[in-house]
Amino acid sequence: MMGCRGADLFSEIDMLRSQLLHNVEVTADCQRVEEEISPQDVLTRIENIILGIVTSLSKDEAPVLALPNRSSWANVSFDSAIGLQMSSGSSVTTIRSDCALSVAKFAQILKILLVIYRLVQSNSYATKRDIYYNNTQLFGSQKTVDGIVDDISCMLKVPRRSLHVFATSKGLISGDLCYIEEDGTRIDCHSSSAAVAVSSNIDGIRNIVSCAKFVLIVEKDATFQRLLDDDFCTKLSPCIIITGKGVPDVNSRLMVRKLWDTLHIPIFALVDADPHGIEIMCIYKYGSVAMSFEAHSLTVPSVMWLGLLPSDLQRLRVPADALIPLTSTDENKLTSLLKRPYLTSQPDWQKEMELMQQTKVKAEIQSLAAIAPDYLTSIYLPNKLRYGGWV
Repeated sequence: MMGCRGADLFSEIDMLRSQLLHNVEVTADCQRVEEEISPQDVLTRIENIILGIVTSLSKDEAPVLALPNRSSWANVSFDSAIGLQMSSGSSVTTIRSDCALSVAKFAQILKILLVIYRLVQSNSYATKRDIYYNNTQLFGSQKTVDGIVDDISCMLKVPRRSLHVFATSKGLISGDLCYIEEDGTRIDCHSSSAAVAVSSNIDGIRNIVSCAKFVLIVEKDATFQRLLDDDFCTKLSPCIIITGKGVPDVNSRLMVRKLWDTLHIPIFALVDADPHGIEIMCIYKYGSVAMSFEAHSLTVPSVMWLGLLPSDLQRLRVPADALIPLTSTDENKLTSLLKRPYLTSQPDWQKEMELMQQTKVKAEIQSLAAIAPDYLTSIYLPNKLRYGGWV
């Protein structure tokens, strides 16, 4: 459904929303709708993997699994309407059952394939944490399970949600938003004092109701909590704020995409004026190499950079003692970001990042408190939203 109109506080946002609605209609044909994968399709694809292993054994050959390489920029292409997406001819990494370096991973993949097969077959669900504790000795760490579940999703060309495996969410959401989860639970995000944990089953959310005029992605939990404490979502204008607490988990990214698909309202990002914050914003907007095989459901190319902009530091005369010198790691990250394929379509972002290179300083959102304790919520954000100070 479309978001209902609140008080006409910000004409710039209203105009932007109208433009976004127009863009949705214009680019609708450019968005490839992800094909629904039935449970039987998932089972068949797993069976084909196992059949290949059995066939190799019958020929007295060592079974081999081929996993698309999810860590190489050479395997992704860029589409401005989608973001980073895995190329059809991606290179693969072979996991051999007769190699000492890969035999453990081969066994781990087979174990998780077995778990997924049983989950899909019985129409039941498990978290990645459940899978890890099912055999901690085999997997060694939760990170191993997390990576293999994504590898399997990519190998089978099946969205992760179709594997019946959920990840525990770390994100939080608050504001003018109500919805119903798959189990029938009604979620109300209106509370100004406490946020709601982002659902672990975004695909199951239905009946979204909101009068929000925009969505604000907040990089850090500390800034998010400050906005909650200051009752930002009701004092300024009906809106929704969400944080992935740093680098966002998949569920936080899915939730932002769900809000965009449903409400078609402007989505802004509030991140630190440093290379790490910029990269986090790029993950929401354009996706990541590791999850490029699910780009269609994870990226929101309409995300706009609200702040903190490097140019804001000069314009607002943020005190020098609140600024932090760039480290060599920061400079390398910045150079790497400027080479990303999507930066050519964002000249304003390029200018901001080049300014950071020239000044050799960065700043956290909290640096605005050096101007005044409540500067972020009382002056900075209202003025940005009211007068269009985003890029």
